[in-house]
Formats: sequence, structure tokens, C-alpha cells
Amino acid sequence: MARWVLPLLLLVPLWAQAASVDNLRLWAAPDHSRLVFDLSSPATADVFTLDDPRRLVIDVADSELNADVSRLDLSDSAIREVRTGVRNGTDLRVVLELSRPIEPRHFSLEPNEQYGHRLVVDLEYPGESAVEDPIDPIEAKLREQEIAADRAQTEAVAEGRDPSKVTPTREKAQPHPKRDIIIAVDAGHGGEDPGAIGPSGTREKDVVLEMAKRLARLINGTQGFKAVMIRDGDYYVGLRERTRIAREQKADFFVSLHADAFNSPRPHGSSVFALSQSGATSETAKWLAASENRSDLVGGVDGSLSLDDKDEVLRGVLLDLTMTATLNDSLTIGGRVLDRMGRINELHKPRVEQAGFVVLKSPDIPSLLVETGFISNPEEERKLQQGGYQQRMVESIFGGVRAHFQSNPPPASLLAWQRDQGRGGSGNEYRIQPGDTLSEIAARHDVPVGRLRQANELNGDVIRVGQVLRIPSS
Repeated sequence: MARWVLPLLLLVPLWAQAASVDNLRLWAAPDHSRLVFDLSSPATADVFTLDDPRRLVIDVADSELNADVSRLDLSDSAIREVRTGVRNGTDLRVVLELSRPIEPRHFSLEPNEQYGHRLVVDLEYPGESAVEDPIDPIEAKLREQEIAADRAQTEAVAEGRDPSKVTPTREKAQPHPKRDIIIAVDAGHGGEDPGAIGPSGTREKDVVLEMAKRLARLINGTQGFKAVMIRDGDYYVGLRERTRIAREQKADFFVSLHADAFNSPRPHGSSVFALSQSGATSETAKWLAASENRSDLVGGVDGSLSLDDKDEVLRGVLLDLTMTATLNDSLTIGGRVLDRMGRINELHKPRVEQAGFVVLKSPDIPSLLVETGFISNPEEERKLQQGGYQQRMVESIFGGVRAHFQSNPPPASLLAWQRDQGRGGSGNEYRIQPGDTLSEIAARHDVPVGRLRQANELNGDVIRVGQVLRIPSS
């Protein structure tokens, strides 16, 4: 009898490791659906597709179902029906009846503060855009032309050539294109990531999504501007994916909305963050190190300037120039936004803070992360739930962004055309030409450089072709 003791003991831990699926959660996005299995313990899965009819099969090893799949809301997803069964006596089989072609991928997640072990199955829709209303191809082309001209100037400076003699290829648009300025609006968190949770249970992901929708409506209701929402529903978008979508949609500016939290209810106030210099430096290194990014380093959103023929040093200089200009714009816009936010809520810090947030790391799009208040503070949690506060907050954010672009409109934009028609020729303004420097412009107009910076809210000497400067009286 003793001969059977060891095998029986060995069987006990194997049986104890069997997982149960305690819950299933589904989120539908424009370009994918995400199905999450909440597990009692880790489990492996085999995922594959079948045709005629179109199905996705998920076999979860050594697992049993302890959840009601009939409660899943399948609306707006690729799933028509969910069936379950037992396979090989110990495995759980889940079959998804599909309404459209999908490309599946799956991965496991370790426990965190919110959830235990999870199996995540993504159903990606081939050829679909991550945003509901992609940018018009004509607007995209105009944005590409602007970027090509701007990048050609940057390349000339990096190579020590006279930028005034650069004549980048650019199609002349007749009449004036009057394109919209594109603002990417990012609601933080989403889906299985609720973000911070307030004392009364308010979830950050819900608050910032409502504010993002309000901000998008405000932008779209303003002539000369167009909003692109990074997410417009309760689903998660990866951090790098958020900036990729903004670049894909040719955004001129990116703003990510959040609600801050701390392990104490005392901190309060709103904040504005731009990318830190150290974050920009480390990001430069990452872009330089990633071979798949080589042709896109300074090509901007359209990749119009390839660096394939440039050496490593020049690549670094070009990218550094681009990120410096982008960071300078971010800080300038951030200052305008912070000033207006201070009229709506107390400020946590009186200046634009800088940090290495991933969503701020696009090398060619000015970007800000706005903490609209501390959701962990009971008073501010109540404010964040109020429609009036939300509206005033997004008006202050857009007010700062709009003020910047009214002073510095992209050359092909409607705002640039309006300035040319109206105040563009006035004696107290100057449109930057190829080869101009801030010091030369100041000397030409007999104005100290410091006053010129102050009048245009510049944090440094970085200027761009087509930018309109206000010239203060001498």
C-alpha cells in the first residue's frame, strides 16, 4: 500500500491548480473587441479561428466556468453568440460566433490592485480605424505638405546648411486650403482599467470620458478646429497606441485628460504636465535604438523625411531638434491652459510640471497631460461629477489651446488664412520666413529678444516657418 502514497500526493497539487473562470467582461472599440476572463489561478489557453460559419474557439486548460455568459452585452462587438462546453473532461471550451472577420491575439495578466489573474482575448478588425471619424484624406495631405516643409528646414539646420535656401517640394493649393487644426483628445484609462477611484466610488475612466466628449464637442463647434477622440467608449487603448493614433490622424496637438489621486484625501488642485527633458532624452534614445522607427524619426506624422541615408549622429541631432521644438510648444500651450484652469479650480502647482508620461512622448506632436482635479479628495470628487464643473474645465483647456493656435496657426489652416485676410499685414506682426532667427527678427524690429519672447509666450528661441509673431512696441 505504501507504494501508492507518493503518486497520490503528487496528484493533489495538480488538482488544486485547476482554475475557475469567475467572470467574463467584454468591451467593444471601433477597431477591436476585448474579452477578459477573470481566473481564480493562472491558466493556459489555445485560441484559433474556424470558418463556415465564422467562429473563434478558446480552449482554457484545466478550467471550469463559474460565470453566466448570457449576461455579456454583445452589442457593438464582433460577437453574435457565446457557447461554452467541456473538452477532454477537464478543459473549458468557449466558442464565439462571429459577425465579421477578426484577427485574434491573447495574453495573460498577473494580479494587480483591481483584479486577479486574467486571460485577455482581443478580436482585432482588419482594416478598421481606431477612431470613429478618421481624418479626411485631403486634410491629411495638407498636413503632410506642411510637415515636409518644416522637416526640410530642420534638416538644413542640423546639417549646417542655410535654411533660407531650402526649397522643399510642396504642392501649391489654390485656393487657400483653409484646413482644420486637428486636436487629439485622449480620455485616460478605460475598459478593464478604471483608473483612480474616489471615496464615493467615482471611477476616473468615467469622469474623463465624459469630459473628453464635452471637449470634443467644443472643438468641433469651433470654426477651424476638428477633434479626434482617442477613445469614445468604455474600452482600453494602450499608451503607445494612443500616440500612434494621434500621429496616424495627423494631429496638430494631443491632450490627455486624467483625474489625479493620492493615498491621502488632503491633496487637491488641478495640474498640467508636459514631457520632461530627461523623458525626451530617454525617448530619443529609444527611437534611435528601434530599427523599425529609423525611417520615421523626423519624418513626422507622415514619414516625409527619411533618415535612411543619415548617420547615427545626424539622426540624433535631427530628432533632438524636433523634440526640442515640440517640447517648447507643449510648455507654451501648457502655460496658457494652466492660467485658465486656475480660474476654475485651485492649482496643485503654479507652473507646468514635467514628467516622463508615455502618452506625451510623440516626437513631433505638442502634447499635454491634464489632471483635472484630485478624485481622491472628497470635495474635488464631487466637483468632477458635476456637469457644470466639467464644462468649465474643458472650456479652460480649449481656451488655452485655441489662444496658442490663433497666435501660431499652421500655414495651410483656416486660422492662417483668416490672419492673412485680416491682421496679417499689420505692422505689429511678423510671419516667420525660412532662415529667420528670433534674434534677427528682434534686431530688425528694434525690440529686445526678451520682450519678443514674453509677448509671444516663448520659453526659448525655437521658432517655425509660417509662425506669426506679435511685435511689441519699442
